[in-house]
Amino acid sequence: MLYFVITLAVFALVFAAMAIGYILQRKTISGSCGGLGSVGVEKACDCPDPCDNRKKKMAKEEARRKMLEEHRII
Repeated sequence: MLYFVITLAVFALVFAAMAIGYILQRKTISGSCGGLGSVGVEKACDCPDPCDNRKKKMAKEEARRKMLEEHRII
């Protein structure tokens, strides 16, 4: 049981350290090989004309951005 508690504590410390490093650096999580950008794909959907679902999502994001911009406090 002692080994389990020690192992759990070590994993918790490593997990906490990784979380603190992620929060302090404020960087997005990326793969070690560079992801799609390394093979020339600039976005997840690399088609010239987005599908209807993607267009709806983009319209929602734009509407939300405009709403936040209009109701900005500062």
